[in-house]
Amino acid sequence: MSPVRPRRVAAVVLRHFYLIRGSLSRVFPLFVWVGIDMVLWGFISRYLAAAGGFRFSLVTALLGAVLLWDFQERVMQGVTMAFFEDVWSRNFLNVFASPLRLSEYLGGLVLSSIATSAVGLAVMLVVAVAAFGLSYAAYGVLLAAFLLVLFLFGIALGIVGSAVVLRLGPAAEWFIWPIPAVLSPFACVFYPLATLPGWMRPVARVLPPSYVFEGMRAILAGVPAPAAGLAAGAALAAVDVLLACWLFRGVHRYAVRTGLIARYAAESVS
Repeated sequence: MSPVRPRRVAAVVLRHFYLIRGSLSRVFPLFVWVGIDMVLWGFISRYLAAAGGFRFSLVTALLGAVLLWDFQERVMQGVTMAFFEDVWSRNFLNVFASPLRLSEYLGGLVLSSIATSAVGLAVMLVVAVAAFGLSYAAYGVLLAAFLLVLFLFGIALGIVGSAVVLRLGPAAEWFIWPIPAVLSPFACVFYPLATLPGWMRPVARVLPPSYVFEGMRAILAGVPAPAAGLAAGAALAAVDVLLACWLFRGVHRYAVRTGLIARYAAESVS
């Protein structure tokens, strides 16, 4: 098996860079919606903090949770949007008519997601810190661990979403957008895992974000973050990425073998 060629991966990234650079409608979502989320949740957290007494900073707890969850969503959408661009333009078949390998294509999607999610994260940090005085000093170096776990899980979700669309067709993209909303009750973004009913807890324990948000709340409560929990979350996220890549590879092989991939050809546009 030949090694991954960085120039081919860079070519995938460069294509999406040109698409974003040449379209205001693609640049706009990179920073506007995350900025609106920060402003909205910032004012909500301020109101709730003023309405009742809390032992910790509600702005740090609530707005920090929103920021981290939004970051994961942006990572996922960075992968799926880069894939959807090829779906919408009926370019997917053309991509794989080239010598580009599947691993190189997925690598390009991941790097594109890193770039777009980094823009969103920077905007969220600027708004949260400048407008609401959000401080991450309490998290220390663990903030990097939180972001890493969420990044890996976001990548896994993005690849799984792309595999679903590749298998079911372009119309299946409407199954992908609600995924973060469906998972959020199980991920314990705004409340402890102990709040969940018994039947939901096993699902929460296999979702890496639940360990991130449990660790975040532990730090804010003055308790050392559970290192074992974060390690388990990181391991689960890494396994999820591998499983997602395995799924995408299997779906791609099936689409090629059965001819389903032909529906992404430009000639099929009516």
